[in-house]
Amino acid sequence: MPLTVQKTTARVKRHDRVARWVITLGGLVVIASVIAILVLIVGVAVPLFRSATIHELARGPLPPALKSADVLAIGIDLPAGNAAGAVHVLARDGAMSFLAVGDWSPLLRREIEPPAGSTARQVRAVERHNGWRYTLTWDDGSLSLVEVTSNAEFDAAGRRTTRWDLHTLAESAGEGDGVPELALMRHGPEGTIAVRLFAGGLLAVSRVVVTENLLGDQETSTSTQTIDVHDLDRITAMTADSTGRTLYIGNDAGCLARWVFDEEGAVQTREIVRAFPDRRAVTALAMVLGDISLAVGDDRGELTTWFTVRVGEKRALTRIHALAAHASVVREIVASTRNKSVWSLGELGTLHWDHMTSERNLLQLSGAQPLVQFGCAPQGHALVALDVTGQLTAWGCQAAHPEASWRTLFGRVHYEGYDEPAFTWQTTGGDDFEPKYSLVPLLFGTLKGTCYAMFFAVPLALFSAVYTAHFTTPAFKRTVKPVVEIMAAIPSVVIGFLVALWLAPLLERWIIAVFLSLLTMPAVFLAFMGIWQLLRRWDACRRVENGYEFLVLVPVLLVGAALAAAWAGWVESAVFDGSFSQWLYQNLGVRMDQRNALIIAFGLGFAVIPIVFSIAEDALSAVPHSLTAASMAVGASRWQTLWRIILPSASPGIFAGVMIGFGRAVGETMIVLMATGNTPLIDLSPFNGMRTLSANIAVEMPEAPVGGTLYRVLFLCAVILFILTFALNTTAEVVRQRLRKRFGRL
Repeated sequence: MPLTVQKTTARVKRHDRVARWVITLGGLVVIASVIAILVLIVGVAVPLFRSATIHELARGPLPPALKSADVLAIGIDLPAGNAAGAVHVLARDGAMSFLAVGDWSPLLRREIEPPAGSTARQVRAVERHNGWRYTLTWDDGSLSLVEVTSNAEFDAAGRRTTRWDLHTLAESAGEGDGVPELALMRHGPEGTIAVRLFAGGLLAVSRVVVTENLLGDQETSTSTQTIDVHDLDRITAMTADSTGRTLYIGNDAGCLARWVFDEEGAVQTREIVRAFPDRRAVTALAMVLGDISLAVGDDRGELTTWFTVRVGEKRALTRIHALAAHASVVREIVASTRNKSVWSLGELGTLHWDHMTSERNLLQLSGAQPLVQFGCAPQGHALVALDVTGQLTAWGCQAAHPEASWRTLFGRVHYEGYDEPAFTWQTTGGDDFEPKYSLVPLLFGTLKGTCYAMFFAVPLALFSAVYTAHFTTPAFKRTVKPVVEIMAAIPSVVIGFLVALWLAPLLERWIIAVFLSLLTMPAVFLAFMGIWQLLRRWDACRRVENGYEFLVLVPVLLVGAALAAAWAGWVESAVFDGSFSQWLYQNLGVRMDQRNALIIAFGLGFAVIPIVFSIAEDALSAVPHSLTAASMAVGASRWQTLWRIILPSASPGIFAGVMIGFGRAVGETMIVLMATGNTPLIDLSPFNGMRTLSANIAVEMPEAPVGGTLYRVLFLCAVILFILTFALNTTAEVVRQRLRKRFGRL
């Protein structure tokens, strides 16, 4: 072998080895990158489903000056940073003691004075609500509403300290009927309300309202009314919302009663519900954050939540959620001030932490000795409890995403204000808003938009590919195929812009013409084909059939579209009373949005057509000419050859093109973001919009706090998109290989 040839051969082999290693390395880098992306997004989404964590901060006995039997309520404040935490302890003598978390040494002591003119000596009972607000019932029947506050301060050295204060928000002197069995006070912008339940079934409701007249002077009005509740047997629990406008009562026979007062204090609504047919006693009541849901504990240890739903023509108190049950009587319920979670203490001293919406049991805590009192920080990150031996224990606790669960993400949930369970996505609202993270509307919207787009794109792309590959002339094919492929280079934001601002209003105005064209264009086409059978007797007409059919058919289809446009106004006036959208709503209850699924079919379909067309045309053109020639030689027509030979042989490539187009539609963002209206609905109607997973990520991510629940749910959406795309591609490859094995011998 000549030396030159040997050198050339060696150089080629060396280049082949380098190319092989470069390609292999590039492939491994791509695979590693995909795996790294998957690990990243899964790692961000996984904490959604982690349980609550708790760790002990300190444990020790109460100071000698405090007796365990005299403690009526406790609470904890654990500031951020290095500032020391404190526990406040309310004793029966009306003193509030503040203790340092750790050694439980006294920090300060504040005396709570009874109302003016009161002869009270000690506190008889305490009702807790809204964080650190306490209603104190004194032994003479007087009431005091006290709030504990903490404020950050800095000393001369710049070290952070905390100042604790007591504020008496409202007071009410004792009633003449004696000491109430149950009592509560609420204070807000509308005034102050005091509710007392006396023996014999008398409920006294006192209301003090301060208003400001036109001259700026304040006017105080007082009203008192007595409600006879002896028909409720022995009342065992009572609570009210923050304004005092809605009052709830539970008795020992399994009944719940609800009163709604108007601005003047008169009873507006009265409702009594047989909540528990087995007549179990209601032992604890509390309002969940937002004052819509009522948490109910009973003597069977069950914990449920209730709110009003529409039943017929009126609203009725209805059981909605069932939370983790205790093994004994539920003694006390405390609602979180940050989310829809509640703390509950059982008779056996076990403490539960549950979230209402997700129905997740976040935590179950039981000490070495039964717990008798507990309190939590307003931020929900700390907990303190007192056991029967007088030991205080403080914990740090965290439940980062209590509202997220498989049920809330993929199941029907009965949300506050809804009359029935629903799949709902809604992430914005006030401080007491109940977030709704159902991914079902987003999955549905993704599949709905994709299917409508594919219904429009696949037939056009495949028919165009078939015509271009086997019916038109080579010159026309060389012109058309590059033009169609250039369509794929049009930015999706441009398509979305045109569809949203130009096509959507146009389609809304000519919607009847679009539907009529589905009838007129086939009808005109069939009529033309009947006429063409007569015209094709002339050679000039028959020559058109050899790859130039489109020159005749395009004007025919335009005539069909023109007829639809001309008749649209008459049809809308005669059949739809002059307005199709109004007729649609009045007769079918369907709203017609300007940005709907039909718009997505055209816009997203326009983006998918080039992909499906290009791959399908390549597959059809790759069928050996010998097969088509042999079929034609034995007398088969072009259509018979296409149906029996070409399509089966090209089916692996055609299927791959359709699936790649489907994956392109699933992951599209800008077109669906701009043209759908982004309404997370579950509705197959083509006249409604939708919200897809990809568009949802684009809409919500700028507003999602890093590390928050919404932030991680959006990453879960990305995981689902990744899995969906991977499943589609895998399915496409499996089916393609099977089709190749089946038709590869043709």
